[in-house]
Amino acid sequence: MAVKIRLMRVGKKKQPTYRVVVADGRSPRDGRFIEIIGQYAPRQDPSLVQIDEDQALAWLRKGAQPTEQVQKLLISTGVWEKYEADRSKPAVTKLNRKGYKTGKVTPGVKAEKPAKASADAPAEAAPVSDGADEAPAEDAATEEAEAAE
Repeated sequence: MAVKIRLMRVGKKKQPTYRVVVADGRSPRDGRFIEIIGQYAPRQDPSLVQIDEDQALAWLRKGAQPTEQVQKLLISTGVWEKYEADRSKPAVTKLNRKGYKTGKVTPGVKAEKPAKASADAPAEAAPVSDGADEAPAEDAATEEAEAAE
């Protein structure tokens, strides 16, 4: 079942207003829907756009596909940026108290393995540079100033 977030036309003839609904992609435009998540009134000055961010994000995370017009509305309200930020975070498996994977995956949550501090463990050494590859910042700045003249 392809779930879509789309507009449902309501209102009088020549005076459209729309509801932002979550519906099965096979259902008619103004027919059956799953949930109403907002409204859009393009004839008002300025246009009215009200979308419940929590519900919209929840449906997007579940895989609902917005239509082109609804995606533009989501961008204008800032919901799409939040969704993109959530989607770009890698999913991390949770670790239990002993540091073993539990199999539960939570998007956007960083799992931290418990640190075992011991006095015998050597501190991590920073990479050592011999200085041949890199010039000090002061020398580089003076060389650029001389080259510019």
